[in-house]
Amino acid sequence: MSTNSHDTTAGSGGAPGPAGAGAPRKRGRARQASALASERRGNLVRLAAELFAQKGFQATTVREIADEAGILSGSLYHHFDSKESIVDEVLSSFLDELLRDYQAAVAEGGSPDDVLARLIRAAYRSLKPHRAAITVVQNDWNYLRQFPRFDYLGTVEEQIQGIWIDVITRGQAAGAFRTDLDAKLTYRMIRDTIWVTVRWYRPEGALTTDDLAGHFMRVLFDGISLGERTTSPAGR
Repeated sequence: MSTNSHDTTAGSGGAPGPAGAGAPRKRGRARQASALASERRGNLVRLAAELFAQKGFQATTVREIADEAGILSGSLYHHFDSKESIVDEVLSSFLDELLRDYQAAVAEGGSPDDVLARLIRAAYRSLKPHRAAITVVQNDWNYLRQFPRFDYLGTVEEQIQGIWIDVITRGQAAGAFRTDLDAKLTYRMIRDTIWVTVRWYRPEGALTTDDLAGHFMRVLFDGISLGERTTSPAGR
């Protein structure tokens, strides 16, 4: 009796027999199905992000997202319960990655000049993979901030702003940056100059994001004028 039971569950050398062979195959199929679902979800997020960037979040409908993906509107709800859930994923993924990049730039250490340069390069590098998300941030930030589920936008904004302002003020204290400039205003001007680039920058063009960062830093750190300025700008 014992021998027969052993024979039905194992072959020669203790290898799994028919009764044990099904479980790995089932787990393999489950992993494949999960990977496929994840791929479809990621594709929906990318397509929706592009539509949000082109038309604006409010003007984009669930039907348009589904049509772009080649599925029925009802099928989209297998992956997301609402349009808000999709834009939530678009923005949270972008901001989480950006915050990590900024924190890594600071953690690497060095002079305030070096750290600020790394922050600028990280910001420009985000233009290519997150072009649509950055456009949504610029166009729909204030609208989305009305809703409790997007409260984290303000939290992350404060964290990011704090990183930049800290680097600028440390540079001022160290004598590396001018002390007659407001650190918060300086950060906002740098941020907005970088983010607006997304409206005209084309990744397939001749300029890389590193090229953009390098040019911007030459203007920022070295200025545009040659020699000593003999006249004051208008309004000064």
